[in-house]
Amino acid sequence: MPKYRPNKIWIDADACPKAVKEIVFKTSQRLNINIVLVANAYQNIPHSDLIQLIVVDNGFDAADQHIIDQVEIHDIVITADIPLAAKVLKKKAIALDPRGEIYTENNIGSILSMRDFLKEFRDAGTMIGGPAAFGPKDIKQFADSLNKLTS
Repeated sequence: MPKYRPNKIWIDADACPKAVKEIVFKTSQRLNINIVLVANAYQNIPHSDLIQLIVVDNGFDAADQHIIDQVEIHDIVITADIPLAAKVLKKKAIALDPRGEIYTENNIGSILSMRDFLKEFRDAGTMIGGPAAFGPKDIKQFADSLNKLTS
């Protein structure tokens, strides 16, 4: 993955864990990178000229669409939404899962396929539950991946 300095870091903020947001806020201050949180509802954010909150309508995928419309090449988008991550990659931006997985052109197809496969099982009632609880290991993995992308 080429080394470069992202212009902005976008956060698909409604479902993003607080610990992930806090890491991004610290990274913003340390590296002087603009952060844009996009959400369907107001969120508390630190007072900083580098951090902005955009509240969109509650329409289906309104936050996702705003991010896709505004993201630029080399920006980083933090999202657990795999279809959004795929669209971000098509715009030549970077997509990063809050658990630290860096989505790439090489892995997004198989990740989308697995998502759809598991959805079929859940819809049929064959499988219940979701991912494991978000914990310290995920926070460390995210911090390591973000550092890799911004250093």
